[in-house]
Amino acid sequence: MNLANSQDYYGKVLASSADLKTDACCTAEAPPPAVLAAMRNVHEDVRSRYYGCGLVTPQAIEGCHILDLGSGSGQDAYILAQMVGETGSVTGVDATPEQLAVAREHEDWHRDRFGYAQSNVRFIEGDIEKLLALDLPENHFDVIVSNCVINLVADKGAVFEAAHRLLKDGGELYFSDVYSDRRVPLALQSDPVLHGECLSGALYWGDFIALAKAAGFADPRLVTSRPLGIDDPAIAAKLDGIGFHSATYRLFKLPGLESQCEDYGQAVRYKGTPAGSERVFELDGHHLIEAGRMFPICGNSWKMLADTRFAQHFDFFGDFSTHYGVFPDCGIAMPFTGGSDNAPQPAACC
Repeated sequence: MNLANSQDYYGKVLASSADLKTDACCTAEAPPPAVLAAMRNVHEDVRSRYYGCGLVTPQAIEGCHILDLGSGSGQDAYILAQMVGETGSVTGVDATPEQLAVAREHEDWHRDRFGYAQSNVRFIEGDIEKLLALDLPENHFDVIVSNCVINLVADKGAVFEAAHRLLKDGGELYFSDVYSDRRVPLALQSDPVLHGECLSGALYWGDFIALAKAAGFADPRLVTSRPLGIDDPAIAAKLDGIGFHSATYRLFKLPGLESQCEDYGQAVRYKGTPAGSERVFELDGHHLIEAGRMFPICGNSWKMLADTRFAQHFDFFGDFSTHYGVFPDCGIAMPFTGGSDNAPQPAACC
């Protein structure tokens, strides 16, 4: 049901983002100036069929090779194409022919708009549950992104496992999706509207953490989250008692990450060099690293900075020679802010 319903809902039922019944598949965050400027260079036909729930534009991606899972009509791909520049590339994968047609129709328009000699974007038709059948190069991509799509597939573990194989060491899966604060009952998972609205396929956050770790992403990091409001009375009634959150995670492919944050007395100092993040570098929601200040970090965070594309932007102090136990505030409670008791209001989309 999952693939067929996704193709029908996003290819035939929805004509534009205005047809959505909830705010699950829309982005409420205000884009930073660089992303907003890049968005203005995206064709209006592409923007009108955007169904993402977050911003999938990680820092310092100039020259990177990016894979976009569930690229849809191409808005994120065309934004990222500007940020990676002509030396980088973006490969979009999507299973909905109508969405792919929109994305492909405007390839030349965007190349001209960006002033590139040749397009650095390509779109492939395929099921993201079967990524390894698409002849994509393994250990190749610097970053894999996805925007409110993994919830739509049945075998989410297969997506995480394939992403881990396709990323190079030090690469990351940086993606936004919808999560639940408890497991969605099986009877609701086959509802075509609940599924198409990115709700009934939402992973319980605890199951997501387990799947990510099983795929090789040892320390998932939550970047942002927000509770979702459901203003359609019929949908709200069906899902009564279940809280949903839109969240952005980053998962690094790094050997040697530990299962929790361990303290080795290490620290970093941020140079403030990546464009758009000159004052503060956001590793995740708990690591906002201000330029010029000594910032104590755990061993896993050290690796996420020292063994990735971010290394050139930091000075590093300490090593792994002495272990001081678990790092303070390393916890396992529900990571999202706001709960289902808060009755969140639906958010406006950008």
